[in-house]
Amino acid sequence: MASDDIMTALGRAVAASWADLPTSAQRNLFEAAVRSGGAGARERLAAYLHQQHPRTIDGGQSARQAPEPDSLGG
Repeated sequence: MASDDIMTALGRAVAASWADLPTSAQRNLFEAAVRSGGAGARERLAAYLHQQHPRTIDGGQSARQAPEPDSLGG
C-alpha cells in the first residue's frame, strides 16, 4: 500500500469515527489537520465535520451530552 493510500485510509477511518472520539482527540486531530491543510483548511474542515456529524463539538458542549428536556418535562 502506497503512503498516500495509507493516509487516505486513515483519514476516512477518522472521519467515519469522528463522533465517537473523545473531545480531546477530536481537537488534537482537527488542529493537526489544519496545520497540514494549509490556507483555509480550518473553515473547510469545520464545515465538513459539521455537515457529516451534526453532534460535533459546538460552543464547548460535549457531543455526548444529552439535550436539555423541554419545559413540559419531556
